[in-house]
Amino acid sequence: MNKSRHYFHLHLVSDSTGETLMTVARAATVQYENVQEIEHVYPLVRSSKQLDRVISEIENAPGIVLYTLVDDEIAKRLEQKCRDLGLPFVNILDPVFAVFQSYLNVTQTHRVGGQHELDAEYFRRMEALNYTMMHDDGQVWDDLESADIVLIGISRTSKTPTCIYLANRGIKAANVPLVPGIPLPDHVKSLKGPMIVGLIASVERIQQIRRNRVLSLNSDGYNDTYVDRKEISQEINMTRRLCSENAWPLIDVTRRSVEETAAEIMTLFKNFKSETDHTSSI
Repeated sequence: MNKSRHYFHLHLVSDSTGETLMTVARAATVQYENVQEIEHVYPLVRSSKQLDRVISEIENAPGIVLYTLVDDEIAKRLEQKCRDLGLPFVNILDPVFAVFQSYLNVTQTHRVGGQHELDAEYFRRMEALNYTMMHDDGQVWDDLESADIVLIGISRTSKTPTCIYLANRGIKAANVPLVPGIPLPDHVKSLKGPMIVGLIASVERIQQIRRNRVLSLNSDGYNDTYVDRKEISQEINMTRRLCSENAWPLIDVTRRSVEETAAEIMTLFKNFKSETDHTSSI
């Protein structure tokens, strides 16, 4: 017998974008069954006036308060209000800062939004994202050699979202669709610079996603073979053969999130780069 779902208010207060808080909060809440958070996100809280609005929201909907505020005065005021209301609160970066300061023996700079500075790393990510969007779904073929990673796979194997995730990590990722009856161009097979990775999924998952896709488009432009189990199975086997013949790694994304798939690819890429650098130095 299923228990009724329990809802609670979760306030995420940040002087930056709030992405760190949301990631941590969601990683924590999924560990509890039958519990659903009602998120209240307050980004760019950097003044007392902005904090006034946050405090008013917390008073109207009491719950857990997580925050990342490097301004001591604003942080202490939020903490005091939580104590007055009897609410739990955590600065999720405090333990991390404590470890860094203890180990490095340096003073914290209290720099707001430092991770989002327009430095070389930021522009590298933007360049990678532009490259990925330009090379989505085989749109551009002539400069794939400049990619870091090329993903290949049949329709609905999460190639595009995985590439975008990788681009946000500064990796130039392109993807090339595998279409039944159309051989993969020799140009792709002969690539030397990028790492090529194949993506597959179970017949059931691909069929379900394709059916949903067809329904959302009112089935215009699609035929029965697109969602036929036998045809999908043949497409998957085609991908397996292609990767086996070319010694390309193959990842089954059936039970993986985009983040998990990307993490596996980045691990493979790290090893690929190490082997490539070692070979070039000989």
